[in-house]
Amino acid sequence: MSDGPLAGLRVLELGQILAGPWAGTILAYLGADVVKVEPPAGDPIRSWRVLDDTGTSFWWRSVARNKRCVTLDLRQAEGRALAERLALASDVLIENFRPGTMERWGLGPDDLTTQKPALVYARVSGYGQTGPYRARPGYAAVAEAMGGLRYVTGHLGEPPVRANLSLGDTLAGLHTAIGILAALHERSRSGRGQAIDCALTESVLGVLEAVTAEHAGAGVVREPSGSTISGIVPSNVYPCRGGRLVVVAANGESLFARLMRAIGRDDLADDPTLQSNPGRVARQAEIDAAIARWTEARTVGEVIDALVEAEVPCGPIQDAAALRRDPQLLARGFFESPDGVEVPAIAPRLARTPGRTRWTGRELGADTDAVLEELGVGAEARAGLRARGVI
Repeated sequence: MSDGPLAGLRVLELGQILAGPWAGTILAYLGADVVKVEPPAGDPIRSWRVLDDTGTSFWWRSVARNKRCVTLDLRQAEGRALAERLALASDVLIENFRPGTMERWGLGPDDLTTQKPALVYARVSGYGQTGPYRARPGYAAVAEAMGGLRYVTGHLGEPPVRANLSLGDTLAGLHTAIGILAALHERSRSGRGQAIDCALTESVLGVLEAVTAEHAGAGVVREPSGSTISGIVPSNVYPCRGGRLVVVAANGESLFARLMRAIGRDDLADDPTLQSNPGRVARQAEIDAAIARWTEARTVGEVIDALVEAEVPCGPIQDAAALRRDPQLLARGFFESPDGVEVPAIAPRLARTPGRTRWTGRELGADTDAVLEELGVGAEARAGLRARGVI
């Protein structure tokens, strides 16, 4: 049993890969009872990227943590009937099939909420449930492009780059989880659930700060800016002795002055034309060169020690190995290993009822019998379902 803040909340997760399931992961981490439905062949993420000794991916162990794993063939009428029963026994349903799929299966919002008006029905898709692109397949990479994120990455005049992650999916999962929690709060007053329509493209666009507002108000198209951020100086990546890199962000008046004094450039600290950000933006190349000359003569440790003492925000660029030995993360118990498989925790931390990893992603169909037993499907009936390939 869960002791998290969402203990007692029952969630049915339909769909595969990442966007919808990541919303389910967040809810499960916070204590919800998430029943993850997979086809009998399993979610593809089980076999993607680096695999453990059992042939299961570490990605699966992380994204399916705390979930009860059930197999159902939704292409068969019996599988859909069981999914309907599971949905009607749940508080929340999450699905990320292409728009129209759930309706064809008789599992759309109208089909279920007429029977259970309190059901919160969360839908994740590439472009949303309406509009001219609604029927297109949605993938994180395309959403990052069409949502504007890829345009502002990389260096001006060069092809955009991609973070080696599925940001479009995880951003959609985060926004879906927020929508679910908002709908549950509203349900506590009205007693009624509602449908949530979350698009990958809109989730990406939603984190682009003032990119579209700047164009609407001033006709400005924000361009890619390499390792910097447009209109804020200094905030960049600088080389250190030994080949490592450090990020320094001193984009405030007092911060800039402290940084310049720490690197021995009192002349720049006292320059009246550099006392505001617009003045620093105009002389970005000069400022970055001064910082780089100082950092490249020192190790990353020496740079950080000096700047921490000067109270200037800075930090090394860390790979997975460095993250796992980072003293701050270790002191906060960020890495969790409830069953011998290490996975990172999920923010935020609640003081009284924190989330936690109770178990990592289970084997295919590990909880099918237990979950169907809760629905009143006995052993003989389950044996028949297995014989027919439904489970």
